Amino acid sequence: MKSTLPAIFHDKGRAYKADTCDPVRAAVARGDIRNEAVVHGAYPGRRLASRCAREICCAGFWDATKDQTWGMGEHRNEGVEWAYLARGNLYCTVDGKGFPLRPGHLSITRPWQSHTWGNPNVTACRHYYLILDVGVRRPDQEWRWPKWLLLSPSDLERLTTLMRHNEQPVWKASHDIAQPFEKLGALIENWDKEPQETLLKLHVNELLVAVLQLLDRRKIPLDESLASSLRTVEMFLTQLPQHVGKEWDLESMAAQCGLGRSRFTHYCRQIVNVSPMEYLQRCRVELATRLLSAQPPLKITEVARLSGFQSGQYFATVFHEHTGLSPREFREAR
Repeated sequence: MKSTLPAIFHDKGRAYKADTCDPVRAAVARGDIRNEAVVHGAYPGRRLASRCAREICCAGFWDATKDQTWGMGEHRNEGVEWAYLARGNLYCTVDGKGFPLRPGHLSITRPWQSHTWGNPNVTACRHYYLILDVGVRRPDQEWRWPKWLLLSPSDLERLTTLMRHNEQPVWKASHDIAQPFEKLGALIENWDKEPQETLLKLHVNELLVAVLQLLDRRKIPLDESLASSLRTVEMFLTQLPQHVGKEWDLESMAAQCGLGRSRFTHYCRQIVNVSPMEYLQRCRVELATRLLSAQPPLKITEVARLSGFQSGQYFATVFHEHTGLSPREFREAR
């Protein structure tokens, strides 16, 4: 069943919600690429029956035989995404860091990791993908794997640990990883001619076993703090400057991190050495200073609104406390 847990942010214009892959949908409509996928939710592809492997958000591949005029901008998925580049080249970013992918590269992104495809546009390639909802939106939440997985409890526990305590996004994969992706692709291309659901689940199981073996063989260093509440708050505060226009209060900020107010405040002071509301005000004033320097000039009331202040008088008071100048004096000094 799809999780109803909130994403880290909800904000008009740039909400971090389940990606709908609109650039892919448009490219298919123009005939620029071939996209073969089975999906639940808003993803482009052949719709799965509502009771068929409901945890699979989408599985399939796109095939671009020439460089494209589109790319997929920064987004997050509602599940874990495993993607495999079979042919061509493809550039991606994960949490702002760039990775030029070559054939045989496996990428893994968790729901809280923002990522892009293209630099800025997608190049000619065949790109396989699987997005599986395991019920998490934040690093500190417990993973809930589908009941139809065949991995033993100990193997699933090990896979969960390797996925939670390590966030390396790109790996050089082996044939063991390529094979289940290719089987998934072939199944989806011939969806009406095969015993569909059984093979779909079988190939996903094969892939997860291969991922477990890959991560185990690499002896990767694990960091338990990556799955902590402190990590969740750290991510929230890092992204907060982009979302100061939302009507935040202490309770709503804490709720976005799945914490009570006192625990959230404790972690916030650990990370930025001020209270959450003080940090929010600092972010809003920093945005206001940039907007006051913009050309052509914005009205000061518009600067206040865009910076998340509910009244011009309150904006002027807070701005003066932080800068020693009124908004108008700051603009004139610039």
